[in-house]
Amino acid sequence: MAFTIKVNGTEHRVDVDGDTPLLWVLRDVLGMTGTKFGCGMALCGACTVHLNGVATRSCVMPVESVGDAAVTTIEAIGKTTAGRNIQRAWLDLEVVQCGYCQSGQIMSASALLASNPHPNDADIDDAMSGNICRCGTYVRAREAIKRAAQASAASGKEG
Repeated sequence: MAFTIKVNGTEHRVDVDGDTPLLWVLRDVLGMTGTKFGCGMALCGACTVHLNGVATRSCVMPVESVGDAAVTTIEAIGKTTAGRNIQRAWLDLEVVQCGYCQSGQIMSASALLASNPHPNDADIDDAMSGNICRCGTYVRAREAIKRAAQASAASGKEG
């Protein structure tokens, strides 16, 4: 079946079964491999993308459910203020260790800052709770989110 989905500002026509997870459409059909497969059950966060700005697990999102929602992947998150600030803070604080989970972590963190430019620790914990990092970079990720929030506030560009 053919579906038209808008990914990173570009419309793509894909011919897949409607129950095909968005993750596999992104990776296998569109060649956007920044979004990772982790568990396949929406438990680890490696597959996180944004649907209309909301962090969403693409491994359990059937492509037929995307509709006309705007999909944003790690490949384009740096075009948003929150995404750009998160990416800069991630690099500055050397959050990444093995790196496998990091695209999902960045997507969750940027969705948080876009919706809540001044998160407290509880907000960060809540937004990031679905992202598993086997390397344990949680403390550095939290500090990076705080730094990105400060950068957004300092520049006057939040979200």
